[in-house]
Amino acid sequence: MPAQRPFATKGNLINTKKTLSLAKLGYELLDRKRNILIREMMLLIDEAKSLRGAIEQTYSEAYSALQLANITMGVITPIAETIPVENSVTVSLRSVMGVELPRISMNKPDNDIRYGFQQTNSQLDKAYIAFNKAKEITCTLAQVENSVYRLAVAIRKTQRRANALKNIIIPNSEETLRFISNALEEKEREEFSRLKVIKAKKMKLKK
Repeated sequence: MPAQRPFATKGNLINTKKTLSLAKLGYELLDRKRNILIREMMLLIDEAKSLRGAIEQTYSEAYSALQLANITMGVITPIAETIPVENSVTVSLRSVMGVELPRISMNKPDNDIRYGFQQTNSQLDKAYIAFNKAKEITCTLAQVENSVYRLAVAIRKTQRRANALKNIIIPNSEETLRFISNALEEKEREEFSRLKVIKAKKMKLKK
C-alpha cells in the first residue's frame, strides 16, 4: 500500500526539504563511520593473524619444554602449584566512532623464577618463561579478537542504517518533494489563470 502523501503546502515543502537534507547528511556520516570502522577492523585482523601465529609457536615451545621437564623430573604438579595465580589483568574501554573496544592489560611477566633450583632443571625454566610469554600474548589476542567482533557488529548495524537512508528514506523524501513541488506549481498556474480571467472580466466591464 503506497505511503500517504502529505498536503501540498509550502510548510510541508519546507519540512520535506529539511528531512531530505538531514537524511543525506546522515547517510554521509554513516558512510564515513562505516569506512573508518572497516579500516580499524582490517588493521586488527592483520594483528590477530600475527598474534595467532606467535601464540601457537609459543604454546608449542612451552608444552614441549613442559613435557621434557616432566620426563626428566617426574610429575611437576607440586612445583606448578607454588606459582602464584595471575590476578593483575584489568579491562578498560576505548571508543572508536562510538564503538566501545576493550583494552586488556596485565603486569608484564618479569620471568623471575618462583621455585628452587635444587630439584629442577633448565627445561622447567624454559617452560616457565614460555608460558609467561603465552599468557601475555593471550591477553593481547583476547583484546584484538573481541575488538574485531564488536567492530563487525557495529559495521553491520551502520550498514543497515545507511541502506535504510539510501534506499528508503532519501528516495521517499525526494518523491514527496517532487509531488509537493508539482502540486504547488499546478496551484500557482491555476491561480494565475484564474487571476487572468478575473482581470479580463474587469477590463470588459470598464469598456
